[in-house]
Parts: sequence; C-alpha cells; structure tokens
Amino acid sequence: MQIPDLGMVVKDADLGWYRSAPIPVPVLGGGPCIIVVDGYDDDPAQEDFHAAIRNFLALDHSALVEAASSIYDYYRDAMDDVLADDDDEWHVEISGPEDVLAHVQLGNEPIVVRDSNGDQRVYVSVECECAWEPEHGLQIVFRDGATVTKVGPYDGHLTNSAAHTNDELDGVVYHRFR
Repeated sequence: MQIPDLGMVVKDADLGWYRSAPIPVPVLGGGPCIIVVDGYDDDPAQEDFHAAIRNFLALDHSALVEAASSIYDYYRDAMDDVLADDDDEWHVEISGPEDVLAHVQLGNEPIVVRDSNGDQRVYVSVECECAWEPEHGLQIVFRDGATVTKVGPYDGHLTNSAAHTNDELDGVVYHRFR
C-alpha cells in the first residue's frame, strides 16, 4: 500500500499499523526514520494523515528550538526532584534552553495517529531519550505534524489535557508531571 509522502508502507499484521521504509526526517536531524501510521485504514479523513505527514516532513530543526524552553522546563522539574532526593548520581547540568537539545537523543520512529478521544486532530508523537530522565525519556508531540504542542515524559498521551484529564490544560505544551 502507498501513503502519500511515505511511499510504500508495510502493515504490521499483529498491531494493525503501517511502517514506512527508512526516510530522512529533517526535524529529527535528517537521519533515516521509520514512520509508523496508526489507525489509518478505518479513518474517514485519511487526508488529515497525509497533511500531518507532509507538514512533519517539511519541518526543520527550528521547530525543536521553538520548543526548547518547554523542554528545559521539563528538565528543571526533573532536576528539582533529583536534588530534593539528594540523588547526585542522576544530576545533569544544563545551562539553559539553548543547551537542552544537546542532551536529547531524538527518536527515529515517529508515530502518526488521530486523537480519537480528544480534539480529533492528527498528531505525530516522537519518543526520545534524554540525559536527565533515563526512565521516562522525553515525548515530543506535533499537532497536525506542524507544531510542537506537548513535551514531557513519555506517557503515550497526545495532549496534556488528555494526560492529566484536565481540559484547562488544552494548548499547554509542558505541564509538570508530578
């Protein structure tokens, strides 16, 4: 099967989603990534997936730079917890938002999925590793594949309002997780 901008995709028979061949993704450093598309077959508006994929593949590093202050806020909260526990082993020193992305290993398997429980938009979610939170990592979510709209520990949620079951968090990019 073909999905626009991804080319031929292969269906995972067990999970029901599609996987692309490795393709370069500029926003994730330009290296080869396998794009996973979940919920595509039964979606009545597949063009929303196409637009999100096209938007995501058109992004460059500046999209992450725009989100760096929110990612840094996540780092600060994690380090506050580490310091409160006197756990120097896990302490990581990052000078500010301009330095935080140097401590992130961007994921290489973004997932494109519709938010079936919330706003019904299509999101691209990327699971990353980060120096300050080896257990929960970093999740970066792009609404419509175009704009970072959620960062924080990887919890699988596409929005903070869904993650915290609080509609007042709609549009909040980072919300303290503890």
